[in-house]
Amino acid sequence: MIRSVAVTFSFFLSRSFALTTTSSTMLRSPPTSLKASSLVEFSKYEGLGNDFILIDDRDKEVPSLTPEQSEKLCHRNFGIGGDGVIFALKPPSDDYDFAMRIYNSDGSEPEMCGNGIRCFAQFLKDLGADAESYQVDTLAGRIIPVMNDDSTITVDMGEPELVASKVPTALKPNFEGDSVVEQTLECNGKTWKVSAVSMGNPHAVIFVDDLEKDIDFESDGPALESCPEFPARTNVEFVQVLSDTHLKMKVWERGAGPTLACGTGTCALVVAAIRAGKIPSGNKVRVTLPGGDLFIEWNNDSDNKVFMTGPATFSFSGKAALK
Repeated sequence: MIRSVAVTFSFFLSRSFALTTTSSTMLRSPPTSLKASSLVEFSKYEGLGNDFILIDDRDKEVPSLTPEQSEKLCHRNFGIGGDGVIFALKPPSDDYDFAMRIYNSDGSEPEMCGNGIRCFAQFLKDLGADAESYQVDTLAGRIIPVMNDDSTITVDMGEPELVASKVPTALKPNFEGDSVVEQTLECNGKTWKVSAVSMGNPHAVIFVDDLEKDIDFESDGPALESCPEFPARTNVEFVQVLSDTHLKMKVWERGAGPTLACGTGTCALVVAAIRAGKIPSGNKVRVTLPGGDLFIEWNNDSDNKVFMTGPATFSFSGKAALK
């Protein structure tokens, strides 16, 4: 069991109003009975409602918490609550500024997280490691977040991986470069047209006419996540095309379930939409998620990189007892 003990709280109730609370009855330090327990300092951030617990492990090469401890911290009743725990670590070499690792709310470890990397960058800035950009080592390779003057963060997400076997997916390639574009998949008693894209982690992108009427989100999401055609499991994005520069999506995240936003997912679905002929290339695309909007650009006619722009916001900090 994990009990979260508040030490300092700075809650952002909205983007324009901040409230810092203190109280004579607030615990100034952990109860005596908990002092013998291991305490972990944390900060809480969110990117469009996709919320994370950030741990400063810059003096370490590996995370200070286990996947099991992280899963408990993410519990919204018995822990702090979050979609994952992100660790700021020592870089593996002088070629990087920092390393990032993340455990999902179920204890699994994804290769990367788009909203998480923006929260990671804002966390570093708030810790005093202020820079215009950061070279970050992740399990998906080098990721470069850039801090913008308008307080948004633009992330060089690298190139999409489209080869089916490298996504990975067992779906039969049906498009150029041994890739999968709107391939037929039978799952959960339904027939789907699935496009497979990896942004360092696997994504199954499905285009629908109406997000509210055409899917049973709570049933179809987990079924597709664990579909055998995706041997590493997959994130699932259901997408509605609103215009040539505006897409709307719902996401079922691998290892986290329904979340308000998914950064790698928005990148994957824009790539999938262009390749499937749903929207033209060459534009900055607005993607509306349950938590708000992200803006995606795919330079498919030049360096093939995908760039994501969006916010990351501090919520509160404190200490938690691991018991």
